[in-house]
Amino acid sequence: MRKLILTLSTIVFIICSCTEDIDTSARYVFTEYTVASYLEAHSDYSQYVELMKLVPVSGRSKSSVYQLMTARGNYTCFALTNEAIDAYLQELVEQGLISEPSWDAFTDSTKLDSVRKVVVQNTIIDGEDMESQRYTISLITSIGNGKENAEFPLPNIYDHKLTASKSKSDTIYLDKDCPMDPINCDIPVINGVIHQIHKVIAPKDESCARYLQNILDKKIEGYLMLAKAVQACGLLDTLSKVRDEAYEALYQAEGENLDMKDYVAKSGADMSSTAGDPDAHAPEHRKYGFTFFSETDEFWQSQGIDPAASDAVEKLQEWIVTNKMYLSDGGYVADTNYKSPKNMLHQWLVYHILPMRIPANKLVHHCNELGYSYSSPNKYTIPVMEWYPVYGGGRLLKIYESPESQGIYLNRFPVRNDGIKEDGHERYCAPDKVGIHIETNSDMAIVTDIANACIYPIDKPLAYTDVTRDDLGKERIRFDLFSLFPEAITNGIRRADSPLGKWQHVFVSLYNRYNYFDNMTIMNNETHLIHYNGYKTAWANYSGDEDKAFGQFDIRFRLPPVPKRNTYEFRYKLLATAARGIVQVYFGNDPDKLPVAGIPINMTHGVVLTFGESATWGDLNDGSKDEDEIVDIDHKLRNHGLMKATKHETEMNTSTARSKENCCRHIIVRQTLDPSETYYVRFKSVQPDLSRPELYLDYFEYCPKEIYDSPERPEDIW
Repeated sequence: MRKLILTLSTIVFIICSCTEDIDTSARYVFTEYTVASYLEAHSDYSQYVELMKLVPVSGRSKSSVYQLMTARGNYTCFALTNEAIDAYLQELVEQGLISEPSWDAFTDSTKLDSVRKVVVQNTIIDGEDMESQRYTISLITSIGNGKENAEFPLPNIYDHKLTASKSKSDTIYLDKDCPMDPINCDIPVINGVIHQIHKVIAPKDESCARYLQNILDKKIEGYLMLAKAVQACGLLDTLSKVRDEAYEALYQAEGENLDMKDYVAKSGADMSSTAGDPDAHAPEHRKYGFTFFSETDEFWQSQGIDPAASDAVEKLQEWIVTNKMYLSDGGYVADTNYKSPKNMLHQWLVYHILPMRIPANKLVHHCNELGYSYSSPNKYTIPVMEWYPVYGGGRLLKIYESPESQGIYLNRFPVRNDGIKEDGHERYCAPDKVGIHIETNSDMAIVTDIANACIYPIDKPLAYTDVTRDDLGKERIRFDLFSLFPEAITNGIRRADSPLGKWQHVFVSLYNRYNYFDNMTIMNNETHLIHYNGYKTAWANYSGDEDKAFGQFDIRFRLPPVPKRNTYEFRYKLLATAARGIVQVYFGNDPDKLPVAGIPINMTHGVVLTFGESATWGDLNDGSKDEDEIVDIDHKLRNHGLMKATKHETEMNTSTARSKENCCRHIIVRQTLDPSETYYVRFKSVQPDLSRPELYLDYFEYCPKEIYDSPERPEDIW
């Protein structure tokens, strides 16, 4: 069956019933199969083919999935055998949904249509106009740098993102338990690629609230304690939100009218411009998401707590108090008002939750850090890390991975080789700073069944203690702009691993109509913000991406909290080009009355022009200078409110951002910041004309005084 039947140059027209939704004029008419004709030619897929003819492509289309599989395109089809479909029908019998394993056993036509849709639509991924988006075996095994439970970049036509993992025998599983056939796979056809699978892909696709409620109702072991804590703290209603229906209605009504048409002409040429797609695309959905890092019931049992007991929640809070798993000066109380943010259990629980859904392969981003290569995606080099505010804000959670860590960790604080002439790797990690391992490969990792959440087991208890707060407070904290937006992470906008135009350039500005990002405010209708994904583009940007605002821009961002009260520098990274404009920055804690922060920044000026004093880049760059000279130059730059960029990110390993004269960091303010306050930064154009319309945005930094003004050693260059 793996072998393709080839004929000579006979022109074959594929005849089928179709509607205006499918462009039949664009079909291939060569000597090979389409997805549809290949499946029809092999009896093992007869049930699957019949179902494809009955299931529409989407709710907005009259065409069937079968018709779609006859048309030009780049489709990945995970084809179901008759045996797989028969086994699924038997499962439905055992679940009590039907009386016998037959499609004729359905008594409710609506339910029948729904089940057919699940069976068929979860098997097709549309790669649109790019042949590189056909998911061959090599592409599937490279998803997420080969991580287990890695999520596909593109959703299937059911709008579900599959995950891929490998067994010890190298069998590839979709969504953890749907095996791909090792022989009947990678079958090339004119409009895509076919893989045979032996189990129906049927994610529960339920909300996190329903998932946890089912655990409570049936007393299912594993995350029973987590479910009880969530219920006690009154968070089930919040976890029931799956998507913003207001945005859904807006997109359904206006669709492509929300895009920025011909953005290239408006903003100038760009290295990441997608040939044939001049537009920047609005997101199709605005989904809600959550990520849990949770102790398991097995851990609680080891602590003498029975999650099934009627007093489990009270015992859990006692354990938190006894083990001092809280911030001593937080003002928390150990009462039974668990829904109060001041309650001890409540504060402990929300530190386990991020307000965004992060798949296993997106917990950290290996992209363009020094030494990393897409050609060796599993070979990690220098550490990568993220800092995210937890649910409810107010506190940060650090996620970290390096080759030395051998996995992804929460709140890991190693000592690194971060000197000017060192390599940036971990030197060692003290036992009490190792952090908490996120067990993404575990059978307990819930990454497919919950529509709006992922749950990852952890190897030791997580809490925001005095020690954690102090460790975070000793770090320079760097935020990629799109890490500030939970919506960008949940909806797959940030670091989408696909060259398709709708992911490469995302338009999110809808002034006075809809605020897609809660942490961003567009201040006028002249501001147009576009996210440049930068997938495999040679940019010296943090995480490879960048963001630009065009026009007479005026835009404000709500910033994450600082870990502890201290004096900090707040910094802004710039990559200067002739296309940039002049910006005035404002910074403070009153969003409506932000004070001016320094003089306007001319974003066409890199290090040399900003520094002045008749210097050249040869005078200022590191080059072959010794450490003392480099430190002295950095000190002079800081006196001008300026820093070179870092050695961390590269242009695909050809040069680092620090070695580029047009990359620099501006010190916006140096002042006392408090974790109880919320801070904002605003960027407003002061360009008298729009000959240089761009605002460039990449990342921000908080740097505590102990680092930038250390008497013992200069701040590292990483």
